[in-house]
Amino acid sequence: MGANAQTSVPLYVAAEVLTAADMNISAGTGVPVFATTVTRDAAFGGAGEKVLAEGQLAYIEASDVVQYYTGSAWATVGPNTGVGLVCIKAETAFASNTAAVDNIFSSTYSSYRLLINYQTSASSVLMRLRVGGVAATTVYRYQTTTNYSTTFVGARTTSTSSWSIGGPSTGAFTNFVIVDLYGVAIAGTTKYQSLSLGESNGDFEAANVLFGGSHSTATAYDGFDINVSSGTLTGSYTIYGYGKTV
Repeated sequence: MGANAQTSVPLYVAAEVLTAADMNISAGTGVPVFATTVTRDAAFGGAGEKVLAEGQLAYIEASDVVQYYTGSAWATVGPNTGVGLVCIKAETAFASNTAAVDNIFSSTYSSYRLLINYQTSASSVLMRLRVGGVAATTVYRYQTTTNYSTTFVGARTTSTSSWSIGGPSTGAFTNFVIVDLYGVAIAGTTKYQSLSLGESNGDFEAANVLFGGSHSTATAYDGFDINVSSGTLTGSYTIYGYGKTV
């Protein structure tokens, strides 16, 4: 519990003597500060405590949010990390043949979205799941559908060492990849879908490649890496979590 946290919101009566400690409770922040929503709820309506009413404010240390009471329930002013698509890692540049990210996935979110810009001369960009700083290297499966001009090409890969998420780029041309991960931080099968927007055959013509598949090891992963089997890989990535509440 932080230095400003309190466990009650006192209600003073006529002729009551106020001590310095009493005054410091409200003078510290101007808004009651509670360790959790449990201590917040316990601070109102008891003996010598204020009755909870519409317009009451509170700051919750556990979630770093400011809340207000509507008259029937507490609502969050912000930031609320459980709603919508929440950025959990700002755009980060990388420049090597492997970009590894650890300790980023948790049960806070069931699904995650990665936005990746990259350049590489390799035939494809690969992804592996990681836990404890170690990459898993077995039982990845995926289906690929490539669309360029009037050509549609499909392929399937089973029980390999990584997923493919994107194709090559040429010269200054940058490919853009959207990767969605489902159940990655849960001890079960992880599924993914990746849409690669880039060029076809190095000729700077638009091409779309859709990947989708699974990793069947029942492990809760906390990270990932993107890599190429040879050459260099440069670019940037941003990571978002899909909120589970409205």
